[in-house]
Amino acid sequence: MINEGAEMPQELDRNPMSLDELEHQLKRQRAACRANPMPSSQERREWLGQLRELIKSEQNTIARAISDDFGNRSADETLLAEIMPTLHGIDYASKRLKRWMKPSRRSVSLVFQPARAKVVYQPLGVVGIIVPWNYPLFLAISPLTGALAAGNRVMIKMSESTPRTSQLLKDLLARVFPEDLVTVVLGEAEVGAAFSRLPFDHLLFTGATSIGRHVMRAAADNLTPVTLELGGKSPAIVSRDVPLKDAAQRIAFGKSLNAGQTCIAPDYVLVPRERVDDFVTAFREAVLSFYPTLEDNPDYTAIINERHFERLQGYLEDAESKGARAVRLHEAGQRRRMPLAILLDVSDEMTVMQEEIFGPLLPVVPYDRLEEAFDYVNDRPRPLALYYFGYDRHEQQRVLHETHAGGVCINDTLLHAAQEDLPFGGVGASGMGRYHGHEGFLTFSHAKGVFVKQRFNAAAMIYPPYGKTLQKLIRKAFVR
Repeated sequence: MINEGAEMPQELDRNPMSLDELEHQLKRQRAACRANPMPSSQERREWLGQLRELIKSEQNTIARAISDDFGNRSADETLLAEIMPTLHGIDYASKRLKRWMKPSRRSVSLVFQPARAKVVYQPLGVVGIIVPWNYPLFLAISPLTGALAAGNRVMIKMSESTPRTSQLLKDLLARVFPEDLVTVVLGEAEVGAAFSRLPFDHLLFTGATSIGRHVMRAAADNLTPVTLELGGKSPAIVSRDVPLKDAAQRIAFGKSLNAGQTCIAPDYVLVPRERVDDFVTAFREAVLSFYPTLEDNPDYTAIINERHFERLQGYLEDAESKGARAVRLHEAGQRRRMPLAILLDVSDEMTVMQEEIFGPLLPVVPYDRLEEAFDYVNDRPRPLALYYFGYDRHEQQRVLHETHAGGVCINDTLLHAAQEDLPFGGVGASGMGRYHGHEGFLTFSHAKGVFVKQRFNAAAMIYPPYGKTLQKLIRKAFVR
């Protein structure tokens, strides 16, 4: 039985950390790292266990806070997209942690014997995590899981666009972790900018490509290694022979979850020209089966705030003014519930085809040959995700070999990101580095190469002065 959880924060923290306070907190965590530079597997599993129990016991409170920040988001959607993958990720890391931490034995060439070589996985130190607003729980706790599994201390900058959730997570994490292990930082954009300039041992940022450039530039001053989880325009390709009901339903789920406010949501769909009308019909039927109406529908998520709502309305108006046909699937909802709309006859001059949409608009681009669809994708910046719908295995292989994307789903959307045994990350403009599961442990660890020799030193045979008979024999035996 899940308890009712913590109380919602009555007052939000209006006093963000100053730069001096941020630097002081970083120094505290660095001192804690030096006092315990290699936490044991037992310690790390205890950290993960406390984190799991906290999220599980407070899931209802977390879901309410997220819904309040959005203006409405279904608790079931938060359970599916945030709570469940968060708990699964913690479980996955906890069960495999001891094996991940074990030094990896490596071979030593005969010429360097007797000796041993191994790779030791050492915590990096203090990890910074910058969290976006669209999935504020999962995109905070998933990288936190990897960082704690690797034995690090962590500072988390939450988004100012989700103030209730951010305050709640700050309060909850402070309940189970001391500040020199996990610290949550609140504040507006200027605090985020100062946060990205701190000399972390690693910095992970999830968010827009435009902001990612600033984060990388700030990190470069300290030579801080970065993992950038960005976004871009993730395409879906519909084949000639896939049943349209199958493809449309799965694309509709990926596009409508969180009202399209997902970095890996299908951004546009490439459809064989002769199938466009039938795809529109099948997509409409799928969406209406999910959401018969928007008015007072608790299942449909609102746009996060007025600024993003106006941005999306601007995309729609710009497209229509430049010749696009908008097929709206609902009447306009209240309180920022924006109806899904299909956009036909789109062109590259439209803002909706230039910027990541991050909302419930779906441009449809017709193609005549599959090669044209590949060219369309490959002519543009590499996306975070790519979706292909077709049951022909040869065509599936062609998609994998002839396009680039951070991750791929064949005949589905979104769900690759929920697989803990798969790395998650972008490529090119959609990001760099990867995490989740073992890749997360490796991202937040230093793989230290170690060469071990004891008393006997065979290498003395190759020391100067050179030209001795034994050296000539060694050279003849091993340099060839």
